[in-house]
Amino acid sequence: MPARESESLVLRTYPYREADLIVSFISRDRGKLRGIARAARRPKSRWGSGLERLSHVHLYYFLRENQELARLDGCELLNPPVFLKADYTVSVALDFLAEVSDKLLPDHEPNDPYFRLLLLVLDEIREGMGGKLAAFDAPALVTADSNGDSPDTQPGGRPAGPAGSSSDIPRWLSHALTYFGLWSLRLGGWLPPLHACIESGVELGADETAYFERFQDGLVSADFRGPDSWPLRPSSRRLARAMLRRSLPDLREQVTLNGPFDDLFRFITQRLEFHFEQRLKTAKVLSQL
Repeated sequence: MPARESESLVLRTYPYREADLIVSFISRDRGKLRGIARAARRPKSRWGSGLERLSHVHLYYFLRENQELARLDGCELLNPPVFLKADYTVSVALDFLAEVSDKLLPDHEPNDPYFRLLLLVLDEIREGMGGKLAAFDAPALVTADSNGDSPDTQPGGRPAGPAGSSSDIPRWLSHALTYFGLWSLRLGGWLPPLHACIESGVELGADETAYFERFQDGLVSADFRGPDSWPLRPSSRRLARAMLRRSLPDLREQVTLNGPFDDLFRFITQRLEFHFEQRLKTAKVLSQL
């Protein structure tokens, strides 16, 4: 039985037998794996906080060829666990990162760009929780409503966000979640063109509002919008292009320049749910904050 060690991120844990845990984790060099941590649920467990979700650890394990579950032997924390200082809103955000990652990543397929994406977003969340991003604390994110099937409308029939135009999610956190979701789509190969109408093939104008629907894989112009479409503002499309070109810390000023970007996050979550073929539970909770 070969011994292995790897830089890893813990995604989720599940109770197993009387005192064990099944751990889903991302190994940097081997992709998403699952393993059994013996006695991890006992009061004096030697695992400590190393198996909390999104803990960044150096993990030691044994894995036979063609074996589904590894046997976890130990871990060393590489960064302070994010959950230790997380309030409820940040905890839901961490659950969102873990849920999307667990659904998006196939087993046993290394994906170093995605691993680096998670580390980048977790570092941004640590900065925010440490008060270093206080300039971006204004609420900014409104996600799709809990049903998500059709938008409310403003006078004149223009789609709007769900009831209540603000939330308790700080701007720096919503910015990090939007960046993560956008790059998850791109790394998954699911990001549609943001510059052209998928119906006509015509390029969208720089100041033109685009529209999207839950079961439509891309953006359309106003001429092709349906009754259940949502708008995507030009400023949000510009922010998306900036996010695809620059690193997350370099975009902090871009947050205040673009104003609210709830429509971009709604577009991202609907694209993810479309390809997962199921709703994201954490996106629904985010919409209720």
